[in-house]
Formats: sequence, C-alpha cells, structure tokens
Amino acid sequence: MSPVRRLLIVIAGLLSVLIVGVAIFSFVTVRKSFPDTKGEVQISGLKGEVEIKRDGKGIPQIYADTPEDLFLAQGYVHAQDRFYEMDFRRHVTSGRLAELVGDAALDTDKYVRTLGWRRVAEKEVALLDDSTLSLVKAYARGVNSYIDSRSGSELSLEYAVLGLTGPDYTPEPWSVVDSLAWIKAMAWDLRSNMTDEIDRVLATQKLTVAQVEELYPGFPENHHTIVGDEGTVQDGAFVDEAPTAAGLARTAVASLKKAKSSAEALPALLGIGDGIGSNSWVVAGDHTATGKPILANDPHLAPSMPGIWYQVGLHCRVVSKACPYDVAGFSFSGLPGVVVGHNAKIAWGVTTMYADVADLYLERVEGDTYEYDGKQVPLETRRETFKIAGEKSQTITVRSTRHGPILSDLDEDAEDVGESAQKTATRGSYEVALRWTALDPEPTIKAVFALGRAQDWDEFRAAAKLFTVPSQNLLYADVEGNIGYQSPGTIPIRKKGDGRWPVPGWDPSYGWKGSIPFDELPTVLNPDEGFIVTANNKVIGDQYPNLLGADTAAGYRSERIRDLLELRTQSPGQGKGLGVEDMSRIQNDTYSANAARLVPQLLKVDPGSRYYRQGQQTLTKWDFKQDADSPGAAYFNSVWRHLLKLTFQDELPEAVWPEGGERWFSVVSDILDRPGSHWWDNVSTPERETRDQILTQALRDARDELTMIQSRSPKQWRWGTMHKLELVNQTLGDSGIGLVNRLFNRGPYRVAGGSGIVNATSWDATEGYEVTAVPSMRMIVDLDDVDRSRWIQLTGASGHAFHDHYVDQQKLWSKGETLPWVFTPKAVDEATDDTLTLVPRGRA
Repeated sequence: MSPVRRLLIVIAGLLSVLIVGVAIFSFVTVRKSFPDTKGEVQISGLKGEVEIKRDGKGIPQIYADTPEDLFLAQGYVHAQDRFYEMDFRRHVTSGRLAELVGDAALDTDKYVRTLGWRRVAEKEVALLDDSTLSLVKAYARGVNSYIDSRSGSELSLEYAVLGLTGPDYTPEPWSVVDSLAWIKAMAWDLRSNMTDEIDRVLATQKLTVAQVEELYPGFPENHHTIVGDEGTVQDGAFVDEAPTAAGLARTAVASLKKAKSSAEALPALLGIGDGIGSNSWVVAGDHTATGKPILANDPHLAPSMPGIWYQVGLHCRVVSKACPYDVAGFSFSGLPGVVVGHNAKIAWGVTTMYADVADLYLERVEGDTYEYDGKQVPLETRRETFKIAGEKSQTITVRSTRHGPILSDLDEDAEDVGESAQKTATRGSYEVALRWTALDPEPTIKAVFALGRAQDWDEFRAAAKLFTVPSQNLLYADVEGNIGYQSPGTIPIRKKGDGRWPVPGWDPSYGWKGSIPFDELPTVLNPDEGFIVTANNKVIGDQYPNLLGADTAAGYRSERIRDLLELRTQSPGQGKGLGVEDMSRIQNDTYSANAARLVPQLLKVDPGSRYYRQGQQTLTKWDFKQDADSPGAAYFNSVWRHLLKLTFQDELPEAVWPEGGERWFSVVSDILDRPGSHWWDNVSTPERETRDQILTQALRDARDELTMIQSRSPKQWRWGTMHKLELVNQTLGDSGIGLVNRLFNRGPYRVAGGSGIVNATSWDATEGYEVTAVPSMRMIVDLDDVDRSRWIQLTGASGHAFHDHYVDQQKLWSKGETLPWVFTPKAVDEATDDTLTLVPRGRA
C-alpha cells in the first residue's frame, strides 16, 4: 500500500470519527430540551395531584381540583413546550431583545421602550383583584417550577445555538408582569389605523388630499355590516331598532366623516397593510343538521415558527363555584387561560374590529416644552438604557406629551409626518405623539378568565365588558341554541375629527372625552337572519351615532361567507342543514371576488400575439378559485400585481405603493368602469394612457413573468409554485447562516388562497407572491356535541426543533384539514397517548 493511500485512509478514518462525534453531539443537544410527558413530577406549591393528558399530537388536557393548581399546570406545560418563545416574547415586550440577540434588535427595543408596554403592564398588576392575581401568580409558579435548575440549553435548542457565542444562558424567573405585557404586543398588532394616518400624509407628497381620498373608499354600499343598519343608541343603551330620528343620526355621522380638520392642511396620507384580520361566523340551529348552533373562527396573523397559538384543555375535575373552569381552546404561551374556544355551555370566536383606538398628534415643540392651549408645557422625559449582547450599552431619552410618547424621535415615517408639517412652521419644530388606549392601564387578563367561566349570554357579555384592549368582534353560541355578537373594548370619543388624519396636539378641541360606554356598543342576540358573519367588515351602518372607526376591511370575505351560508340556509332542497364539514369547506374557500370583477374586462382586450393570447386564455374557463394547482390563479395574480404597479406606482411614493389587499379591490373596481380616469394614465410618459392600454400591458407583463419563473407552457403554471409559505423562527430564522436557518425554519410550502379571500393567505404585491399572513388556526365548534368539534393550528404543539410535534399539524393545515377536538372526559381518555402527573413536593 502506498504512503499516499495509507494517509488517505487515516484521514478518512479521522473524518468518520469526527462526523460520528458531531452527529452524536447534535443528537444529544437537539433532544436535550425535549420535555418528559410521562411519569410523575414533584412540584412545590401544588395543593393536589394534577394530570396532564396528551393526545397523539402532543396537545395537553389538564385536570386539577383547584383553579390555582390548574393554571400552575398550564404554566408548567407552556414552559415545557414553548419556553423559548415565551422568553423571546418577554424580551420583546420589555424592550430587551438586544440582550438576547444583539444590536440587530436595538431599534425594536427602542420603539417598545418608548411606548412603555412593560411600564403599563406593571401598573395593571395593581388593578387585579385578589382572585385574578392569585391565578396569574400560580401560572408564573408553574413556569418557574419547570425552568428552575435547568440551563438554557436544557430548555430549548435556540439557547444552545446562542450559547456558541457566549456562556450558557440562564433565564430569569417568570413574573406576573411578563404575562400581562404580552397583551400589549397583541394590542399593538391589532391597533387599527395608525399606519393609515401616516400613509395618508406620506401620499400627499405627490397627491392632493382629494386624490388620496379616492384611494381610500368608504365601505361598499352593497356589502353587509355585521349587525345591520338598524341599530342605534337610545337612553344610554344600544337598541337594534332605529328610532324615527335615525335619518338625523345618519346625517350627523355623514357630516362628521366629511368634516375637514386643520390636520388636512398638512401633507396627507394613504393605505393600510392587508392580511392581519380574521373570519368568524355562527349559524343558529334552525339552519344546522343537529338543530344546535355551530361557530367557526380562523384568525389571520403573520406566520411564525412555532405558530402563535397553543391548544390546551383546562378542566376542574369537579366543576363548582370553587373550581369553575372546564374550557378548551387556543392559548398564548406566556398567558394563562384560553383566549378563543369553548366550555361545556358556550363557545366564542374573535375577529379584529378595526376600532380606531389610536390617534397621531402633531406637537409644536420648543426646547423642553410643547404648546398646548396657547401655553408652553414641559415635556415629560425619562432615560432608557439598553444592554446589547456583545456590545456596550446605549441610552436614549424618551419624550412624551399629554397625548403620549413622541414617536418621531424613532419612527422614520412618523418623523416624515413631522417634517412635512415643519414646512409651514414659524417657530420650534413639529413632532408626532401617539395617543393609544392600550397605554392606559386596563388589565384585559380578567376578561380571559371570565370568558372561560361564562355559562350564558349575560355572563358572556359581563366578560366582554372586561375585554378592554385590543378591541375585537366577539361571536357567541351556547348549548341552549342562542347565537350573538358583542363589540367590546375601550373606544375613544373624540371631541373633534374622525381619527383618520393626524390632528393638532396644541388644540384642546381635538382631545378625547372618555370612551363609548359598554352598554352603547353594538350587540345582537338571535338575529332573524339566523347567522352572524364577521370578517373585519364594518360593524354597523351610519345611523349609529358613535364613531367606531372608518378603516375596516371592505367586506369581500364577509360577503363571500354570507353567500355560501345563504346558499344553504335559504334554499329548500339543499340537504339536511349545515354541518361541521360545511363550515370547514367555507374556511378553505378560495373564490376571488376581485377576479370575478376584473377578468371579464381582461378578456375584452387584445394582448397581441398568439404568445400573449395563450396567457390570457388561461382565464377563459377559470372558476375564479385560487387553488394551489390552478394555472388561472397563477396568471391572474401576476396580472393583478402588474396592474397595480402600472396604475399607481407612478403617482404614489414608494412607501405607500399598493400591497393589493381588499381595499385595492374596491379602488380598482371603482375606476374599472371609467376608462379615462386619471389613475390609468402613466404620468411619467408624454401620452395619456387609458384603461385598456394598462390592462393590455398587465396581461403581457404577467405572461412574460410566468414564462421566466415557471414555464413557457401555461398548462404548467401553478399558483402554489409562486405563492409559498415559509415558517421562520423569529430570532434565529433570519440569522444569515444557512445551517442555523435550516435548524429552525420549515418550508417553503405550496398553499392555496390569497389576499381578500376567505382562505386568507395574504401576500404583498410590492414584494412578491410569498405568504405574509395566514389563518393562524382554524376551529369549528358544534354546540350539539362538542366532541364533534374540530381544530388545527399552523405548526404544532411543540416549540422544540426536530420534536415530533414541532410541525406535525402543518400538512393538515395546508390541505385544509382539521383534527378532532375532544373535550369530555371519556373522549379525552380515549385520545390520550401520554400522561404526566404533577404531585405536591414531598408527597410520599
């Protein structure tokens, strides 16, 4: 044997040993954080024995004898499966993410610390009653029972990876404030139209206010509101029949919407991000196969790895006044209780109401003061110091006015609004401050517990009254056959203005004067129609005297859901009534009302050569459904993207280019019958383009794009090939290191649906076709037999990469399928694979 060959054999042997060693190390490291789900664990602070029964998907059903033990166990289970996610959220909501992941998160930390989420949550602790506080404390004890004595790498693989650049991380104990602060993060995501106010201002850099208003059409007159057009306020209470003075009320509201505030003299605005929303509907027993209501819900949120929801059942072994919980549904890791779900008597769903609970105030600032009511008032200031992993700490000064924190010190878009106003300033400078209801301490956590305990409509409404932020549409059904709707939340009453544009902070007449009393908020019980649909559409007609908010979804999803329900509820001979399977089919409906409106016009123009007509022909027999395998959906969405680009990008600042959601369906629909509208013209060319020229060019551009990215043959085009979902870990998924990304991310997955569609897998036309928001979970509750209910979430129960339950629900979710949702003790026992028993420490 030659020396060279002998050396190669030695090197190969050493490499084999190294590879085996790395594999063993990786296997051990990956599995090191996997929790035990069988056996017995002793826990300090428990009063009695707790059973945690998990099914084949790792979903836990928890049984205890006291509320404190029940929520302690929920904290323990959340920590077992999702502690890194909880710790990540805690760092986000306290403005300390840079401590964990470095300076890439510093801007986020500065923004959050300026808003003061955690400071508000700390104040809310003092507002908790003793009973609620004891439950949140018990939850925190449960979390700490699991994380105590465990290193970071024993809690999650993410900590092991982060530990490669520093010492092993040991997390802080969990606290009550950590749980309350997460509600602020959700409220921020669902805060309604603050972005719209900024975008309108930015749009006026190129457009007049009147042109901006064209791009922000009102709710379509032919679309239904949630509770109808005959509800109003009478003698301090909401009534569902309008009095004779309803015409006057409508006139007043219409006048208010048309009123011009002094803020409109400032450079103006445009646009709301599409995708964050939800669908929910409930059908009365008169229209179901069982004679009892069925409730469906699918909230639309940004995708993440792991998914934002955690499925759980919380059961008192003996339900009584002392231990009143027997509830199951979707929770947030880090937060005790069930946010959306059902108990033995009622079910509830949520959708974003888009109530306008945030206003931007322009402030005239001079030095350390700002103007208010003709006087210079001292700014409130505080110092915030930020620790940064691997770097020196930084300190900033946060400034606030009576309206709230000044965002223009940090937010570039908000700063642009101030700079636009500065052009007309004669002294000082303009800054932008935020007034937001969530910055006033009001502990919504009380509502979460109350919803879980509620047994009827009255108790449900009492729980809804505690649901202060975020403002959500609440749908209801019960085993007695009732269905209902309630608007909750702290919604401000404005002295002046309608909340759509920034207002002058120096003028007291633009302040708030309290909030809409709960008894005046829209509500309905057992409507004659036999069903209620909420899909972020307008809540109520203009006869309602209080201003809820103008920037709702345009109603394309809600109209489609209504059409599908009416097809079965109002047509004789359509079968024996709606069932759970029918609700699931509706949740997965991919019909595009936008395509139905636009395609007939697209088929009237001639794109030119046979090559371009081949693309156009994919639309001739298309059924307007955006299934993953549809060539027509692939081509139409490409046409839609290019149509928006050709029509609007020449006249709008880049920051507010159309993202293509429901609002833009209305905008294009409004100008489609006006071929000479100025919007069709490309202002950068000497000639004046018309509608048909733009439609023709969009058809041609889409054909060229799909030829390049998919195939020359239109038969090979597939919507799912371009419309993909990637599940990205929120900290390490964008590390820039391929190996690290692959450890934690999953996908991409081909998906159906799209923006403004019931199966709302949204995408942003300014970026591409990748999915930006999804139905983060789907649930269907059958009030005749809750064990027939179904549920699914985006990823899986576990937050541990490579665990069996890390992403085991995703394939079912993508195919529109669901899992059995067992609830009663017998059904839970039959579905149980593993049981972990928690016992008081020291028990013999």
